[in-house]
Amino acid sequence: MSAGTDADATGDGRFARALAAIDAANAQDPNPDPIPDAPGGAGVPAGLAYGRRMTAWVERLKPDASQALRLAARAQHIRRWEIPRADYPEGRDGYLRWRTRLKRHHAKIAAAILQDAGYDAATIERVQALLRKRGVKTDPETQTLEDAACLVFLETGLAEFARSHDPQKVVGILRKTWGKMSDAGRSAALELDLPDEARALVAEALGEEKGSESFSA
Repeated sequence: MSAGTDADATGDGRFARALAAIDAANAQDPNPDPIPDAPGGAGVPAGLAYGRRMTAWVERLKPDASQALRLAARAQHIRRWEIPRADYPEGRDGYLRWRTRLKRHHAKIAAAILQDAGYDAATIERVQALLRKRGVKTDPETQTLEDAACLVFLETGLAEFARSHDPQKVVGILRKTWGKMSDAGRSAALELDLPDEARALVAEALGEEKGSESFSA
């Protein structure tokens, strides 16, 4: 198998155990996947579908991705439902507080799983740094993770998100996130087969790169 598969390159089972534990945690998501017909869906819990989609995009963007990057991709939203956005005030300040709390939450849960699977401290710290998005634009692996998160949203979340939000707010979110993506991520985004409504919003957003909240995770 190639490096981009779920094969355990170490040969000691750690990678497979860690992925299984991450999937088991995400399978407890009480929310069904809102896009069951999209890649990785088929009616599974939302968190599990999201992890699979992140894995697929990371492997597409970087077929030789390290185990740390692939583990971070699968754990990107691990047990996210436990900290809902509604628990924080509307607006940018509330949004940023929510995102900061989520990053700590995901990193803490992932660390416990990786420790149980037998990973060393250095690998655990690396996965945590990726989940905290340290070094976007300077760390190639963090950038790949960011690109994958943006692409998952564009491919499977934008249309639904746009139905329940003001179009200009959506455009602003798209502008800011476009600015976070690498050239490779942008190229992949432009190749997506989006619904007409979503494509129109992206086209409008590409006029500028500014906004408030980001649609990526």
